[in-house]
Amino acid sequence: MLNISNHKLNKTVDLSSYKAVAKVNRKRDHRFFNRFLIAFAGIAIVILFLPWTQHISGKGYVTTLEPDQRPQTIQSPIPGKIENWFVKEGDFVRKGDTILYISEIKNEYFDPNLLERTEKQRKAKARSVDSYEEKVKALKVQVTALYKERGLKLEQAKNKLLQSRLKVQSDSIDFEAAKTNIAIAERQYQRTNQLYKEGLKSLTAVENKKLKLQETQAKLIAQENKLLASTNAIINAQLEINRVQAEYTDKISKAQSNKFAAESGQYDAEVQVTKLENQYANYEYRNELHYIRAPQDGFINRALRGGLGETFKEGEHLVSIMPTNYSLAVETYVSPIDLPLIHLGEKVRVQFDGWPAIVFSGWPNVSYGTYGAKIVAIETFISDNGKYRVLLAQDSEDHIWPRDVRVGSGAATIALLEDVPIWFELWRKLNGFPPNYYQPTATNTLAKNKKK
Repeated sequence: MLNISNHKLNKTVDLSSYKAVAKVNRKRDHRFFNRFLIAFAGIAIVILFLPWTQHISGKGYVTTLEPDQRPQTIQSPIPGKIENWFVKEGDFVRKGDTILYISEIKNEYFDPNLLERTEKQRKAKARSVDSYEEKVKALKVQVTALYKERGLKLEQAKNKLLQSRLKVQSDSIDFEAAKTNIAIAERQYQRTNQLYKEGLKSLTAVENKKLKLQETQAKLIAQENKLLASTNAIINAQLEINRVQAEYTDKISKAQSNKFAAESGQYDAEVQVTKLENQYANYEYRNELHYIRAPQDGFINRALRGGLGETFKEGEHLVSIMPTNYSLAVETYVSPIDLPLIHLGEKVRVQFDGWPAIVFSGWPNVSYGTYGAKIVAIETFISDNGKYRVLLAQDSEDHIWPRDVRVGSGAATIALLEDVPIWFELWRKLNGFPPNYYQPTATNTLAKNKKK
């Protein structure tokens, strides 16, 4: 009874005859209950001082340690049309096995004899290069012959010039001798004429001397003409040398111009041959791309494009494949506030979805069903979900991860930090404080060594 009213019912009515009242008012039960409360409080106080391992929880999924071991999709680098499938979903394929065959959808590649025609064009251009090479060789021979011929012609003209100069010297000597003869003839004529006047010579002797004088004058004029002709021959010889040089310079220039034009044509033909060879190699490689092959050993997960005759663009996903050889890893995410507490090489406990586990996050030693891992990579840029990505690998010093774990399944992670009393952890949780700043043992030792 609550005994709220002023009229005390327990004083006016005798309640001791009721069994329920007798059981409630037993003092022995009160003592047991008080002892239980005292024991419970003592146990709670002891529990508050027990060690508790601070931790950082995260959610993630199973992935692979190496990027080339993860599930991948196979694309076609060229657009095409599906012609034939050689596999079905779930099949095992080895590296290089053909998955499907595609055909061209661009009109510039429709020709079934495209490679043969391109090869014919390349051979024709190669023969053109050979023709240009022969033409260049012939022009080189022609230029060499012109140089030799010019040398001979110049030598001949120089000899003629030398002869003309010698002829001038000879004619000049004859001209000087003719001058001397005419002076002698004039003196003889004057003496004979004087003697004729004195009556010592006959008229016939005077006329003979006069005739001889005229003949000597004629010889002088003729010799002077010869000297002028010889001098003119020197000028003609010099002109001939200049003409020969100009003529053969023009011929050699034309031959060299033709040679350079032939070399230019040869180089252009070589460029065309190189382009055709490159084009042929591209066509040949493109024909190989008609067969979509497996990049590595694995299982065909899903055909992303189905049916026959379906067209697609370059880079579109055609089929997904899961490699057979891979090393499992766990990809988890932590909040930015917890990122400074994460370090490479630290121990982490992992619970896989679908595997039974009894987890005591604060007491990892008594947990069951969790597996050991260590941190191998910490992303330095925040992800789209607002957290930082952390990659975990299997801890070789702990239990081996289950073999039946599949890539993509979920996983819960617990990163272990420092040991603190339970009361401290409760106080931290109530105040919303982050865990204690944690440095691994190796880092602390390195810092102390640096200080020393």
